Amino acid sequence: MKADVLACLALTAASFVATATGGRSSNRRRHKEVFLGENSKFKFGGRIDYKLKRQDSTKTLLIKSEQLLRIEEQDFAIRPGFGGSAIPVGIDVQVESIDSISEVNMDFTMTLYLRHYWKDERLSFPSHTNQSRTFDSRLVKKIWVPDVFFVHSKRSFIHDTTMENIMLRVYPDGNILYSVRVTVTALCSMDFSSFPLDTQNCSLELESYAYNENDLMLYWKNGNDSLRTDEIVLSQFFIEHFHASSGLAFYSSTGWYNRLFINFILRRHIFFFMLQTYFPTMLMVVLSWVSFWIDRRAVPARVSLGITTVLTMSTIITGVSSSMPQVSYVKAVDIYLWTSFLFVFLSVIEYAAVNYCTTLEEMRKMRRGKIPSTFNASQAMAFDGCFHDNDIELTTFPRMAPTLTSDPLTAPSPNSDPRPPEGTRLRRQRSVRENVELLVNNSYMIDSYSRLAFPLSYLLFNTVYWSLYC
Repeated sequence: MKADVLACLALTAASFVATATGGRSSNRRRHKEVFLGENSKFKFGGRIDYKLKRQDSTKTLLIKSEQLLRIEEQDFAIRPGFGGSAIPVGIDVQVESIDSISEVNMDFTMTLYLRHYWKDERLSFPSHTNQSRTFDSRLVKKIWVPDVFFVHSKRSFIHDTTMENIMLRVYPDGNILYSVRVTVTALCSMDFSSFPLDTQNCSLELESYAYNENDLMLYWKNGNDSLRTDEIVLSQFFIEHFHASSGLAFYSSTGWYNRLFINFILRRHIFFFMLQTYFPTMLMVVLSWVSFWIDRRAVPARVSLGITTVLTMSTIITGVSSSMPQVSYVKAVDIYLWTSFLFVFLSVIEYAAVNYCTTLEEMRKMRRGKIPSTFNASQAMAFDGCFHDNDIELTTFPRMAPTLTSDPLTAPSPNSDPRPPEGTRLRRQRSVRENVELLVNNSYMIDSYSRLAFPLSYLLFNTVYWSLYC
């Protein structure tokens, strides 16, 4: 009896201990759940997440995708269909922007979306819905992709904000779309013979680096529609035309390669150069003509005006040359600037000739006795370098009778009969020497002729220039 009582007491004690231990254990579990729940609520804004310890879904999806596409079972170091015919790779380009065009470096920078289309049966997978799968750059590094590069490129890079701008889309039948967003700076051989009235033809060329035409065939996927552009506005150029073309390139060591061309025609806006170059040049040339209306005795005024216009033209020419490449041929703007500079320079030379002829004329009259012996020539020329008419007593020329020829050298005497004799009367032509002597003796006539000759010559030059280059 005592043994039964002891056994009963032992069972009761054991159950009590188990109950107490289980309570404490359940309380700890409940407190742990409440603690995790409060932390989840704090971190996820009120949503209790019980899957914190689960693996990242993106990585899990990538592993499943690699298994689905059997990437580990294939050798993607070789192209699809190795040993057979060339694999066709279609190209589709959308030009996003033309960032810059540099005349000094003779290049352009373009941002574009480059899309590749080909078929790789090694990546085909079963699908009941026939839906494609889209991946990023992490899977691209594990499969074969075309090695297209830009010919004559100086710099290029794939955008990587916020991640690499690479997209890979695989269809169940093995068709693949591979798209990248890339910026490339490429060479453009420009011809500046008509600058700034020029039109430039630039092209961006695409080609496979390792695979010749026997292994890879590049082609425009949709013909001319494969090249699409957004609305592009440039500061100095107007894009006249975008078009796609294709061809072959030969390398002596490796053979023939397919090459695709993105061609575009740029026409330069002339209004900027009209304001910065042409209009100031025209004004300087016209300003140099003002000296023809200034008295030839005003040496400081005419010399200062001539030197100022010459220096201004030199500054304009230097500014234009500094913004252009050092080419070995003459540009259209060079022809205009240097011809205008010649007109300005000739206006200075014209006054030098007028001043020299005036000095000779005054010295000749002094030797003939038309200037009194008490006249001090050095004092008369002290201020402006030539003689003053108000300081010199000059005899006036006799008025000449009007004749049919209006030639003062062959004017008839007052007693002669103005009627011509019977028969033909020949007119005596003045020689070149006589014309020169006439200008030297009458230096004011040089200014009179220059007032008409310079504007007409410059107008003729502008007419010919703009008709040739416009």
